[in-house]
Amino acid sequence: MLKYEKIIEYIKNGIYNGDLIHKRRLPSIRSISQQFNCSIGTVLKAYDKLEKEHIIYSLPKSGYYVLKDSHDNKHSEDFIIDFSSGVPEVETFPYKNFQHCLNKSIKLYKETLFTYSDPRGLSSLINALTKHLQQYQIFTKPENIIVTSGTQQALTILSMMPFPNGKTNVLVEQPTYYGMIKTLELNDISVLGIERGLNGINLDELEKMFKYGNIKFFYTIPRFHNPTGNSYSRQEKEAIVKMAEKYNVYIVEDDIAVDLDLNRKNDPMFSYDTSSKVIYLKSYSKILMPGLRVAALVVPNLLVSTFLDYKMWTDMNSPILSQGALEMYLKNGMFDVHKKEVTKLYADRMICLKDTLSTFITPKIKWTVPQSGYFGCLYAENNLEYNKIVNSLRAKNIELFDTSLCFLKEYKNHNYFRVSISKTSEDKIKKGIPIVLNTIKKYLT
Repeated sequence: MLKYEKIIEYIKNGIYNGDLIHKRRLPSIRSISQQFNCSIGTVLKAYDKLEKEHIIYSLPKSGYYVLKDSHDNKHSEDFIIDFSSGVPEVETFPYKNFQHCLNKSIKLYKETLFTYSDPRGLSSLINALTKHLQQYQIFTKPENIIVTSGTQQALTILSMMPFPNGKTNVLVEQPTYYGMIKTLELNDISVLGIERGLNGINLDELEKMFKYGNIKFFYTIPRFHNPTGNSYSRQEKEAIVKMAEKYNVYIVEDDIAVDLDLNRKNDPMFSYDTSSKVIYLKSYSKILMPGLRVAALVVPNLLVSTFLDYKMWTDMNSPILSQGALEMYLKNGMFDVHKKEVTKLYADRMICLKDTLSTFITPKIKWTVPQSGYFGCLYAENNLEYNKIVNSLRAKNIELFDTSLCFLKEYKNHNYFRVSISKTSEDKIKKGIPIVLNTIKKYLT
């Protein structure tokens, strides 16, 4: 945990415990600096973030004080241990830098940003993306890149549109991203599932599905899978791509957490594709700010025209202001700096999660924790009383996502528990995980 985060946690705990109360002045910046052996700037950063969260306020020439609501509401979001959210915490959002890029893009492109534009996306951003995607081993031409309003829009269009192979079924891993499940359900798309547990996927079973399943495309999250957290090996990725070519099946590769990967040699499926069967999807909203609503889709030539036809009559064009600001953010190097900071933050939290889980002997509960990403996962081998577990944890201010939502109806089970670290500090991980494990053990049947 970074120094300023420790200070924030210290102040919040003081408020929660009643040591710091409304109208009482907080410890001086100098005293906190000495207590945590850090610079004045670090303390100011912590206090500034607490102000933005409306937990404290400042009085000129007097100091910082606790807001009344912060003390009165001990069960507010600030004190919930949130293992459920897949959204990055607000403190990681690069507000100031992105605002600068937004202002700059308005000056440069004022005649373009406020009118309808090409449904492909802002041409200058697409040129920037062509170069930027190369750092992920995605080498493509500008005409194959389409900007969408987040990954969700791309998945919806791909699910609804016809494919050149003339097939009709979508194949998804079980479990998989909840948003994909809902898209298929709401649009009445014909869908099949294949199990992907903590140990990965059965390639023999996958080949049978490709051969006999009338599969239009296979939706997969090869890296830091949601919700299990595991990743495919290079050999598995190569094998799946070869199968796709052999049986004329497209692959939709959702590389949602590519920016958090510590291993630069961990290439995407797209890099092994020699037959234009892989559709690559990368989100910029997830690493920056969810409200950005910008994703990049790399589409084979045969699919471009159909996809654009569907996209144009969905939203005409994706948010132009966000696209212009993202272009500036990529070009001036701010994205790379931000990515480095966030990657370290999440990697440190994953280490903390793994170390915390490793201290407990739980024979009936298996777990997987990746090097980075957003999610780890617990798996209970026995039947359990899922609702009682979730309700019991909620009563203790611990939130868990209902992982059963990540399954198709015929695959539904309650044995998986996704553990998100995107909004949970290391201190909260250490405090919350033992409670989660003990609660699961209590309700194993």
